[in-house]
Amino acid sequence: MNNIERLGQLVDEVRDNLHVNILPFWMHQMIDETQGGFYGQIDGEGHLHADAPKGAILNARILWTFSSAYRLSGQTSYLDVATRAKEYILQHFMDTVYGGVYWSLHADGSCLDSKKQIYALAFVIYGLSEYVRATQDTEALDCAISIFKAIEAHSFDYKKNGYGEALTREWGSISDMRLSDKDENENKTMNTHLHILEAYTNLYRVYKDKTVEDQLRNLIQLFVSKILNNVTFHLELFFDDDWNSKYAIDSYGHDIESAWLLHEAAVVLDDKTLLSTVESVIPQIVQSACEGYMEDGSMIYEKHHGNENTLDTERHWWVQAETVVGLLDHYQLTGDQTSLDKALSTWEYIKNHLVDEENGEWYWGILPDGQVNKKDDKAGFWKCPYHNGRMCMEIIERFEK
Repeated sequence: MNNIERLGQLVDEVRDNLHVNILPFWMHQMIDETQGGFYGQIDGEGHLHADAPKGAILNARILWTFSSAYRLSGQTSYLDVATRAKEYILQHFMDTVYGGVYWSLHADGSCLDSKKQIYALAFVIYGLSEYVRATQDTEALDCAISIFKAIEAHSFDYKKNGYGEALTREWGSISDMRLSDKDENENKTMNTHLHILEAYTNLYRVYKDKTVEDQLRNLIQLFVSKILNNVTFHLELFFDDDWNSKYAIDSYGHDIESAWLLHEAAVVLDDKTLLSTVESVIPQIVQSACEGYMEDGSMIYEKHHGNENTLDTERHWWVQAETVVGLLDHYQLTGDQTSLDKALSTWEYIKNHLVDEENGEWYWGILPDGQVNKKDDKAGFWKCPYHNGRMCMEIIERFEK
């Protein structure tokens, strides 16, 4: 089978996975008809928790996924879900007093945590701008622009560059800035910058504003000059205000995800000089990311350097999805056959280990002992249709004939 045939088969398989396995799960099991919006959690054993909190990230990612699915397929049932997500975000997550977006809500839609986590604000921009791409909706665009302006007004560091991690509801300083318990309590992080980059890229597609253009360019330059370690070509993860990092951690999933998101951002920005710079480092980022690539086609999570180097070898669902896209992007950029082979092997791993053929969606991950991780959610605060749904749609857009 030649490469065209192999890629054609891949398109067919991911299209089926998207429309039969992933999206129906969210449409049929996660819509909260009683309290509005979407349920906050289905655990790893498949049990619904109807009173679980509702997170901004989950709702924004649902909005992005179903907006993109509608944009690609034209299926009105996807538009219905996207519109439900958009309206719920605007009615419940938006802070109409101070601007921005609440971090989380109670199941009934009332505010639970009002902090302004910039990562979450970025994802709402990402989701709303995709809805605009699909529908040209002016309300969604106006809301996305307002959140962009709030980030620039309150989070951007005009003296030392970059974006602060979190603030109070009123945009004051906050002692615990961490995105999650596993993160370090630093004011600037790779992860938040990566998803601001992603959000601003999508916003610039629908809103050719000079400030968005300038800040997108600045973000790309920040990644190349500050966040990317130009010795190891891994991303540094946590920084102080002066861009010093004291943490030696290689996050293979973020490395491979950043490779293609940086490339996408530079292409959308259409700055030829900056695009050339980005394309020159992508092969090195991909090579470093693949230090975590295993013989079975999977990508492990991360490596902590120190007195005793430790590996987290769980195969997280999102890392596998981003590995497929990152390797395929590298294949398209360079023609590297090995990257294509690896991407296809990772898809085989996903099919054989992560896809829940019986109940829909993908499992959270595969544990180091080879067992399915059912302790973590099937759907929840962090387990969303975005990484795997986006993988499918990226492949369809890139390779469908």
